[in-house]
Amino acid sequence: MTRKQTRITWLIAILAVMMPSLLSAQSYEKKTLLTIGDKEISAKEFIDTYKKNNVNTDVIDKKTVEEYLDLFVDFKLKVIEAEALKMDTNQSFKKELHGYRQQLAKPYFSNDDVTEELVREAYERMQYDVNAAHILIQCDKNALPADTLKAYEKAMMIRERVMKGENFGDLAAEMSDDPSARDMEAIPGKRNAYKGNRGELGYFTAFDMVYPFESGVYNTEVGEISMPIRSSFGYHIIKVNSKTPALGTVTAAHVFIAANPEISDSLLKEKAYNVYNEIAADGSNWIDIVKKYSDDKGTVTNGGRLSAFKVSNLVPEFITALKELDVNEISQPVKTSYGYHIIKLITTTPPADFDKESAKIKERVERDMRGQLSEEIVMKRIMKENKFKEYSDVKDAFISTIDSTLLAGKYVKSPDVDTTEVLFSLNKEPYTIQDFIDYIDKYQKVQVFMTPGAYAYQLYDKFLQAKVFEYEDSQLEEKYPDFGFLVQEYHDGILLFSLMEEQVWNKAINDTLGMQQYYERNKNNYMWGDRVKALVVNCNDKESVDVVEAMIREGVDVDSLRSFIKENKMKHTVRYKFYQKGEDFNIDEMEWKEDAINVIVSTVDNTVTIIRIDEVRQPEPKTFKEVRGHITSGYQAEIEKIWLQSLRDKYPVKVNTKILNKIAKKYNQ
Repeated sequence: MTRKQTRITWLIAILAVMMPSLLSAQSYEKKTLLTIGDKEISAKEFIDTYKKNNVNTDVIDKKTVEEYLDLFVDFKLKVIEAEALKMDTNQSFKKELHGYRQQLAKPYFSNDDVTEELVREAYERMQYDVNAAHILIQCDKNALPADTLKAYEKAMMIRERVMKGENFGDLAAEMSDDPSARDMEAIPGKRNAYKGNRGELGYFTAFDMVYPFESGVYNTEVGEISMPIRSSFGYHIIKVNSKTPALGTVTAAHVFIAANPEISDSLLKEKAYNVYNEIAADGSNWIDIVKKYSDDKGTVTNGGRLSAFKVSNLVPEFITALKELDVNEISQPVKTSYGYHIIKLITTTPPADFDKESAKIKERVERDMRGQLSEEIVMKRIMKENKFKEYSDVKDAFISTIDSTLLAGKYVKSPDVDTTEVLFSLNKEPYTIQDFIDYIDKYQKVQVFMTPGAYAYQLYDKFLQAKVFEYEDSQLEEKYPDFGFLVQEYHDGILLFSLMEEQVWNKAINDTLGMQQYYERNKNNYMWGDRVKALVVNCNDKESVDVVEAMIREGVDVDSLRSFIKENKMKHTVRYKFYQKGEDFNIDEMEWKEDAINVIVSTVDNTVTIIRIDEVRQPEPKTFKEVRGHITSGYQAEIEKIWLQSLRDKYPVKVNTKILNKIAKKYNQ
């Protein structure tokens, strides 16, 4: 999701106008609660919004009616101002709203019964994680019949070789059109060397792959080889390695020993097992071990804990090891292409029961290509509801006049065709031959293996579906009030984004002087804690440790030390920066005073770490550069506050306190 989409969604979720409640309104709900400028807003509109965002929700910071009214008024002021500036007439606005509306309309073009079957099927598949491999023979979804047959025959030939005993991975590396199947040599400046996966796709579950491929996997038994499965990519020969109960969403931690081209795998493995043995000797020291040895710097301050993930997110070796663990159990070192991992399973959250999961699955089904399966049923329903009538004799007579110019993609109408004749109607609204010709002119393509009539009937079917769906789409707001109100929410959300971007966000970003002045006024709110500036040298060559340690104790400066290490081709790394508590385990353990030195000899490999503290800093304000993001946000909030006050002056706000008190009495509980 883009930054803009995220902000629009946030604005809608917090402040958007709710669709009318199905409950009958009390008498005061029909009255005007407040007037903003010359716009009157009913008590019911406010109550519905309040209930949606503050009552019928899991929001932690619930607002009183009075508190929420301020947010509601701010929202309305912005919408009124945006409309006054005619921002809703911009072509870019109309285009964006149209895009959102198309997405919102999709559920109205799917059949509930078919959708329910697909939801149930997806849920049952989600109960299992599958591990599979494939060999792909590419074939465009619009390929000519001859090319399609050629691809299918090649796929069948490869399958026969597998069935006769040839190794699936060898054939994938040799024959698959999936480039990830085979090794790739490095191209200097463009890519690193890549070891092919030999067709192995790792673990996945429902919705992780295109639907035809997913079905091919779940309909093939473990250890078996599928017949060629057609997807939009071509034909797949699938080998199913395993189907195991789904892990669902997983939280885990790891100690990561990164692969290093300068260190042999045997030494790397030895280090990983030494770390593992240290954990095994005392399982309670997991956090300390992570801080000392893990190369995953993004997780060392969090006990090695990874963000929650699913089986398709990580390499298969990692997932295979996880599936063997109980909660809080720790694995032996697991080798992946990235290095070695010692894994601790924290939690698994398998899919919830069907009633809890079905709504989410339905949303995914409707977005997925599965949704296309119900189009025919929906189309028949729309035709019936809208008194569809087709004039087949007119259609057949017109198509009989179409010649080979259509196959050339340059259709020329016969001069004796009456283009005003009606092909079909919806609620007596006519669609003529001319409408069909316009469609042909727009969508015709060169054809080789079809007759003019066959291609014309194919185009007619697509034309018919397009027009039937277009007609239904034009009626949605009238037929489904909930849909209309949801579109209005997006209308207001997009307007708010554009207005806020123009009046607040961009103003703050472009006002460098103003941000600097804001920083000076507020810099004491952005403070560093106690810090030390430390030199940290990781020595990977014990033979030169004494020399380096002596230089450090003599107070050598960092640049000179780095030059010395480089000139003598020593395998040492040097870091020199400020550290706060919690950033480095070894520095935390030292006494924080200038010239303090600590030498740590690793118990799991041949490394030595030497630390020297050069400076101790008391708490002080962070520099403008260090907190620019926070300053920008704070300055934007200040600009918005001033701007909102100007809007209140421009559009006076009057509140009916008597009605507000009634609302507060009911909902402030």
